[in-house]
Amino acid sequence: MTKFESSVKQIPYPQAAVYRNLSDLNNLEKVKDRVPEDKVKEFTFDTDSVTVRVDPVGLITLRICEREEPKCVKFETAQSPLPFNLWIQVLPVTETTSKMKLTLKADIPFMLKGMVSGPLEDGLEKIADALAQIKYE
Repeated sequence: MTKFESSVKQIPYPQAAVYRNLSDLNNLEKVKDRVPEDKVKEFTFDTDSVTVRVDPVGLITLRICEREEPKCVKFETAQSPLPFNLWIQVLPVTETTSKMKLTLKADIPFMLKGMVSGPLEDGLEKIADALAQIKYE
């Protein structure tokens, strides 16, 4: 398994508010308009799963497999050309602020590792940036 981690993102909202929003994927409605249409062709979600079609990767469905209130939401792939797990960790900084880090673990074949590592790292960082900009009220 290859492990990728985003940088730590500071969030100007309390840990409980961030967790509450991230643990119910229906809250993705708030950011649906920020999804780049040139990269993502489909974007559907419900409480426990999200599906996106990403060019040139294809269809990816993530499902929440574990919730550790108020600090972590874990995802697993239900459909993906490359199976992986994703964790969103949220820790308190103060009573009104928190920090977040994303971790992705993927079983990448050796022959593909060089080609997909860079785009995976870049994509993970972009997702972390987007999640850090959400209003978690």
